[in-house]
Amino acid sequence: MGTTPTTPRTSERAPERSPEPPVPAAPPPAARRTTRRAARSRFSPRTRKTVLLLHVITSMTWLGLDIGLLMLSVTGFVSDDPVTRRTAYLSMNMIGDTLLVPASLLALATGVLLGIGTPWGLVRYRWVLTKLVVTIITATLTIFALRDGLHEAAAGVLADPPSPGEAGVGLLAAPLVSLTCYIGMTALSVFKPWGRTRWGRRPAASA
Repeated sequence: MGTTPTTPRTSERAPERSPEPPVPAAPPPAARRTTRRAARSRFSPRTRKTVLLLHVITSMTWLGLDIGLLMLSVTGFVSDDPVTRRTAYLSMNMIGDTLLVPASLLALATGVLLGIGTPWGLVRYRWVLTKLVVTIITATLTIFALRDGLHEAAAGVLADPPSPGEAGVGLLAAPLVSLTCYIGMTALSVFKPWGRTRWGRRPAASA
């Protein structure tokens, strides 16, 4: 008795599914931090760059003037030539009266604007707060202490005999202290150490 051959049943095809949209990868932590900072910034990118440029220019001007004062003070202190000594201290007095005060105040003002208008703030991070305090102290000493020494030395070299007196020693130390502060503040801006202050951690804890 013959057998009827059976044809193999074709496998039923599963219904096609539409491909699921790819899940976007989460941005790295650094990108998330940058996005949050950009969202909290009060300045537009153009304004922030303009204020930053002004801050860099005024800060470098302040640093250059301080280096010039240091060189002039050393020249006036070690020189035995009365004309060279008088020229050095009179030049220092002119720089202190006409250039040093505006440069220090503009550097302080643009730094405060950067803190207010950017997510760094003024007291949120320890390195920013340290820079602010050091800048205020340095600018205050420049206006109220260094200029008095410059005036005293200038009056001394115009007297007979010409001598800067005790102000000459102080004018050697003041630019060195200021230069040390500027180098320290520059290092803080580059490395940004120490993390947040308690004021900077408070909004994150309440969110």
